[in-house]
This record gives sequence, C-alpha cells and structure tokens, in this order.
Amino acid sequence: MLLKKLPLSAPSSAATIRRCLSAQASTSLNESPEQSKSTKESLAYKKHSYDKITSMRKQHLTPNVTSYYKKPLLIHKGSMQWLFDHEGRRYLDMFGGIVTVSVGHCHPKVNAALEEQMNTLWHTTNIYMHPKIHEYAEKLLSKLPADLNNVYFVNSGSEANDLAMMMARLYTGNSEIISFRNAYHGASPYTMGLTAHSTWRYPLAGVSNGIIHAMNPDPYSGIWGGKNCRDSPVQTTRHCDCPADQCLASGRYYEQLEQIFKYSLPRGKVAAMFAESIQGVGGSVQYPKGYIKKAAELVRANGGLFVADEVQTGFARTGEHYWGFVGHDIVPDIVTMAKGIGNGFPIGAVVTSRKVAETLSQALHFNTYGGNPLASAVGIAVLDVIEEEGMQRNARDVGTYLLKGLDKLRDKYDVIGDVRGKGLMIGVELVADKETRQHLSAPHFVEIWEMCKDMGVLFGRGGLNANVIRFKPPMCVNMSDAEYALTVFDYACQAYQNKRKRGCRKS
Repeated sequence: MLLKKLPLSAPSSAATIRRCLSAQASTSLNESPEQSKSTKESLAYKKHSYDKITSMRKQHLTPNVTSYYKKPLLIHKGSMQWLFDHEGRRYLDMFGGIVTVSVGHCHPKVNAALEEQMNTLWHTTNIYMHPKIHEYAEKLLSKLPADLNNVYFVNSGSEANDLAMMMARLYTGNSEIISFRNAYHGASPYTMGLTAHSTWRYPLAGVSNGIIHAMNPDPYSGIWGGKNCRDSPVQTTRHCDCPADQCLASGRYYEQLEQIFKYSLPRGKVAAMFAESIQGVGGSVQYPKGYIKKAAELVRANGGLFVADEVQTGFARTGEHYWGFVGHDIVPDIVTMAKGIGNGFPIGAVVTSRKVAETLSQALHFNTYGGNPLASAVGIAVLDVIEEEGMQRNARDVGTYLLKGLDKLRDKYDVIGDVRGKGLMIGVELVADKETRQHLSAPHFVEIWEMCKDMGVLFGRGGLNANVIRFKPPMCVNMSDAEYALTVFDYACQAYQNKRKRGCRKS
C-alpha cells in the first residue's frame, strides 16, 4: 500500500497508517501469520497497570525524571528497531533510546554474549584480572588510529568526559578548557561546566571554573553560514558568497575562536578543547568544513589537547566513517565514547595515547564497574555485530536516503527550516518563519511530534529550543523503515499545515 496516497481528509487515515505499520513490523521481523500470533501472545504485558505505574513513578522517582509525550508511553519490550507498549502496540523506534541502541533492541548475538558471561563471571573489579576486559580493549583499540592505544573503561558518557577533563589538566598542567555554546558533554557537576545549555545547568558555585564557551560555528542558526558549509548530502538554504568548493563561514568562526586565545586565556596555556563531531543534544548541528581541523591545530599550538566526544557519533553512526572525527580529518588526543558502545548496556570509555594515560599514575584512580566482565562481553559483541551485519554501510545508505527525502519535505513545507546530518545522525529543525529562522514554539512542535507517535513512529527531540526532530534510530533500520518514517512525518507536517490554513481562514 502506498501510504502517500492516503487522503488527509479521511478520518481513518492515521489509524490506517498505524495498521500498515503493524503489518510492516511483522514483515521486518520475518514472521509468518502463525509466528505473528505467537509474538503477540509473548508481548502480552502482565505486570502493573498503567495507572499503577504512573502512581509509583510520581511517588517514588525524583520529580525531575520526566517522560516524552502528553501521555507517556509504557514500553515493556523491544526487538531490533521496534518497541512495544503495555497494550501491545508496536512503534518504529527512530531515536534508539537517545542514540544509545546502536545495533538493535535485544539483538540476539548481544543477548547471547551477555547470557554466556552471566553464567561465567559477573564482577571482580580490577583488583583481579579477568580475560574479557583485555580482549575487549584489544578489539576496541583496533578500530582507532595507532597512536590512540590505551583505554580506561567507565560506565557513561558523563564519566568519560569527566575523566578526560582531569587527564587533560594533569597532562598539560593547564586549567582552562574550551567547549562550544550549544554543546552537551554531560550533566555531572564537572561536565556540567562543559555543557552550554542553560536548560541543563544548575546554579551551583564553581561549575564553570576554568571553562570558556566559544561561539558555536552553526551554518544554519549562527551569524555566518551558507549553502557550501556542511559535510552532508543536504546544505542550508541560506544565501552566501562562497565559491562552490569553499566555505567562507569557517574562517570567520575560526577568527572568533582566535579571539578567545588572544583575550581570555593565559598566553600559550590551554588544557583542552572538547567538541562533539556532530552536536547531539544541541540538535544535530554540523560545523563548517575545515573548522575543527584548524581549531585542533590552534589548541595544540597553545599547549592543549583536542578531545573528540564520540558519545553519539561513534561506532559507525555517521555512515561514511566509523568515528565522526575522521570526517574532520583529525586524530584527536583523547576520544570519549559511551551510548552506542554498549547498545543500551552501561559502558563508557576514554581512549588516548600512552603518554597521556600515564598521568593517571600520579595517584590512585579506580572505577568499580568500569570494564566489568558483563560490560566487556557486551562491548565485544556490539563490535562484532557492526562488522558482520554491515551496519556502517547501512547507516550511510539508509541515512542518505532519509536526508534526501527530508530535503524534499523541506521544499514542500514552510514549517521545516533545516535538514542536516550524516548517516543516521540527522536533525530536522522546525520553524515558525523560514526567512527569520524563528524556532517553532513548543505547543506547535508537540502537535507534529505527537501525531507521529500516534501513527507509530517515535522521533527524538533536541536543540536549545527543543524544536529539532531527531532521526537517530538503531542502525539495523532498513529502507522500508526509512520510507515509512518519511511518510508519517510527511503526513504530520501536511496535517499541521492544513490546520494552520484553516485557522487563518477562520480568523
């Protein structure tokens, strides 16, 4: 059935789309009708009621723990790119647990590796040796440039960036660290200083000690930018005077970074600069071509280290490269990683050179769960699946298909201001005014977002103004899933636009 031919005026269209999704899910799961019936029976939710869970949440969890959607979903099962709620409804997961489920929910190979290790050894800490951490370290480091040959395992991205900050300061003997406005590097008291979103910062003394936030080199929302700036199949629609093979905005943003070194730092003394290869929480923002390479050179010339935050962009997600930093033509001094490294299992890592790693020998440093046998077994399996199932190529091919489809929708709808990204690291910025790039307000954004959920597709949300739709699914998604996601998003934007037009006529 061609969903694009469904009439928007038909009251049952959204329901019809959901029925098509259910049929597609069975196809994607390679199920016969009998197997589909068996799956439905196995998906039956037999625990607490929705109301009971809601009551328990309000009573026992801290009030800052919030959920997506006006009526939050109660998800109790996952299978590859699919999630299932307490009423048995299937959802195409286009956000992967905030860019964390890399190879698929409950991937059988990863599950099997975890189960085998659970039956062998759970935990020792590093006061004793166990085989898995050593096997995992060797396998992980084989994916990185030769000079990045030491790894310290932790449990999350915040822990990884926290440790990288300390290592950079110890190694250089300098204190100041640079990150971008609009960056997100964690929410611990230490990394909160790196994160430059007012929405993620508590009013605590000392959080920003030694942290300087540079102008964010954003070709869409920033001061400068145009149609030749990004390393992406899709460019901004902003007018610029750049030649076809050159981005002038990159040099202008670089000049702003130079001003920090001239006026805000001790001469020749910086500890590090942190940068996500593509900004994640900030709304999938890409930098102008060539900027990161020049920034890294400037940092090193002033005694600092360049830290690539690959928490969201690592492990083949950008498609063209295994690591996002390769797309910037650099080799970082430190790489931090988490999220997709464990496909949902809590793993993080800091990778660096031996000489930088030796700084940790200045005192005792210990992480109780870092590199534990269970995490290491999962990490090895994730690396194997990415390789064996060609997920890097799939991320490139499906991601490019999505980007080009979204580019067509941008031309079709005034509410879509920008489409950006690489591979399966994609952002779609929704706007109230295409000319001024004024962000779409929350009530209007939610209208489109909720409609997509009601039709069975779950997208993420990002950006400082929470107006960016995030397409960052498990990398097992296929072309059929991409087509379905595009169709649902197209339908939601059309319905939103029709409603706005009717409202204008009434007024």
